Amino acid sequence: MVLRTTLTTAALLVVYFTAPLNRSFTAVTGTVLSASLISLGLLVAWQARSITQSHSPRMRTVEALGTSVSLFVLVFASSYRLMSHDTPPGFSEPLTHIDALFYTITIFTSVGFSDIVPTSQTARALTAVQMLGDLVFLGIVAKVFLEAMRRGVERKAAESAAPDDGGAK
Repeated sequence: MVLRTTLTTAALLVVYFTAPLNRSFTAVTGTVLSASLISLGLLVAWQARSITQSHSPRMRTVEALGTSVSLFVLVFASSYRLMSHDTPPGFSEPLTHIDALFYTITIFTSVGFSDIVPTSQTARALTAVQMLGDLVFLGIVAKVFLEAMRRGVERKAAESAAPDDGGAK
């Protein structure tokens, strides 16, 4: 599962770094961003169910967190990269793929170096949405995954404790 998480994250990074994010942020982009976040919510629900049914709920939880965090960060990084192409630009400097990823991680971790600053109302609004989303992600999603893991561990322990009747009824 660790290998699968690493490969999934690597694949997501390859897609991000090869994506042609060299146009402006538009209403369509905003719609795609919203749809991506809704899809991420559905993925989290599916992952929580998968954790409870897993043979290794703890490892499955680590995998789910790794995938979900990666997707969350890359969705916002893609949006910020597009916003840096707006006229006027959404940020204090043009953002490369790495700059946008750096900015997103800086916001996610609440570090805030202030070297990249949102200058447009749209960029400030999206940054605020990410900040609130970070709180939701860290609070609710982590709680959902941990609860699913707890239930998966309990289910697995109950299955191990059940007597094996050898197929007799």
